[in-house]
Amino acid sequence: MSEGLPVLSGRQLVKALERTGWQLARQRGSHVRMKHPARPSSLTVPLHRELKRGTLSGILNDAGLDPSQLRRLL
Repeated sequence: MSEGLPVLSGRQLVKALERTGWQLARQRGSHVRMKHPARPSSLTVPLHRELKRGTLSGILNDAGLDPSQLRRLL
């Protein structure tokens, strides 16, 4: 079985990222900005019902996670 990207909502992704140390920095409208204490960059997560594959893939790359790690966090 292939390890493709799961279908997630923005809120599900935020909860998974929080388990890896990312913290909610602020929210404006339907987007959440997250920061990690050990990383200089930040992530922006749209709070859509279903994240598109490219959007999810980009956020995971920026967070330093792969799909198998994400599945374990869910």
